[in-house]
Amino acid sequence: MFLGYNTNGFAHHRLDDAIAIVASLGYRGLALTLDVHHLDPRAPQLPKRLAALRQQLEQHQLRCVIETGARFLLDPWRKHQPTLLSPSPAERDIRFRFLTQSIDIAAELRADAVSFWSGTPTDEAPTAELMNRLVASCCRLADYAATRNVRLAFEPEPGMFIDTMDRFAALFARVNHPYFGLTLDIGHLVCHGEVPVSRIVTQWQTVLWNLHIEDMIRGVHDHRMFGEGEVDFTDVFAGLQAAGYSSGVYVELSRHSHDAVATARRSLEFLQRYLVPT
Repeated sequence: MFLGYNTNGFAHHRLDDAIAIVASLGYRGLALTLDVHHLDPRAPQLPKRLAALRQQLEQHQLRCVIETGARFLLDPWRKHQPTLLSPSPAERDIRFRFLTQSIDIAAELRADAVSFWSGTPTDEAPTAELMNRLVASCCRLADYAATRNVRLAFEPEPGMFIDTMDRFAALFARVNHPYFGLTLDIGHLVCHGEVPVSRIVTQWQTVLWNLHIEDMIRGVHDHRMFGEGEVDFTDVFAGLQAAGYSSGVYVELSRHSHDAVATARRSLEFLQRYLVPT
């Protein structure tokens, strides 16, 4: 396993600068959140930009994953909308097309996975209907991901339709696709009281393809600086080691962008003590 950093924690930096800083500090991975200032999928000359970015990642010896949780990328008025749960097929298609483009970007960058979530419903549809919408889209996405040999890593997110591991398990069983796996956010597990984290990690080890890390307290979805919450990091890394996890452990502190460099440095210093030398 190796440590990486999410570009949503460098929101005020140019992407090229963020990559150079993350690599210089000693991280080995980049969680690239596609956003208006960080590889906007709607920007002109995207193929040329992707080629340059792939070269940059290779130069810095950084592995990467593609993250799709930008707040206002698809709708400047509504945070995280539209989603795969949206009531109209046209709205769901906007999110679906963005996710297929994210898969294409991941293929070009040779990324380890594309991470995404369910979103929050905006209508009063029954739970069964919402699940049907999500399952149908996830199956189509997984089929497309298979054609590009890109893994999909679904993230349960507090406040969203799929928020807990039990709900993810129900979704996972219905999608039932070899290219559909899991993004675990360590803080989210603590927020929902799904502890010890090591139990969840080992339970899902065969499809655990991406991991976010930060500190958090139970019952409050607030990504905190390490040492300011209730996460048992000894347990977390013991579970990852037992599971043979070999992918990235990506710091996600998007609300710390105002102090990005110092935060990234402190995070690395904190987490390195838990890594077993390889």
